[in-house]
Amino acid sequence: MAESVPAVAARLASGLEALDLELPAGLPRRLLAYLGLLSRWNRAYNLSAIRDPEEMVTRHILDSLAVLPHVAGPRVLDVGTGAGLPGLVLALARPDWQLTLLDSNAKKVTFLRQARLELGIDNIHPEQARVERFAALGAFDTVISRAYGSLRLFYRQTAPLCAPGGRLVAMKGRLPQSEIAELADDEVTFRSHRLTVPGLEAERHVIIMDPEHSPTGMG
Repeated sequence: MAESVPAVAARLASGLEALDLELPAGLPRRLLAYLGLLSRWNRAYNLSAIRDPEEMVTRHILDSLAVLPHVAGPRVLDVGTGAGLPGLVLALARPDWQLTLLDSNAKKVTFLRQARLELGIDNIHPEQARVERFAALGAFDTVISRAYGSLRLFYRQTAPLCAPGGRLVAMKGRLPQSEIAELADDEVTFRSHRLTVPGLEAERHVIIMDPEHSPTGMG
């Protein structure tokens, strides 16, 4: 990634400015360090299908940060985090939060543990487990994921992990009308918002579910 650092840094700076979020000083440097580590590991372990560092800025970093206004801290769980998306990026943006990064893939969790150590990200806690076997009931203010193909399954598997007043946040591309219809059938309270990701032409949406005001113990 060394030869592309100026272009990557420029795209990141432009994207962060367009997002217009309150972010900590030094964040661009830490995000670039994360991208450098991800690029190196990606050559051997195939952590992400995206190889181009500039595209990683848009599809990984800016996409993750775009959801930040819809995430409530300080206790956040990222389910199916993969290489730490969006959870690791959110942890860098909100150093006063605690982010648990859950994935069943050993290689990806090993990468996250190395990122915590090498990059000094003290507020991430990588865990290797399947979500249905993860024992942390009622622990989180937000449970987030961009890995689920079904909103109904996401709700059923993760609602018990929410603290009172907590929320479930599902990141999606186009508005998934059939999945939303299933939520309505189950009387799940939800709302949707369209996200704007700088440099990304594809549609992005977030679906926010409220377990406290929806049926529980389903399925």
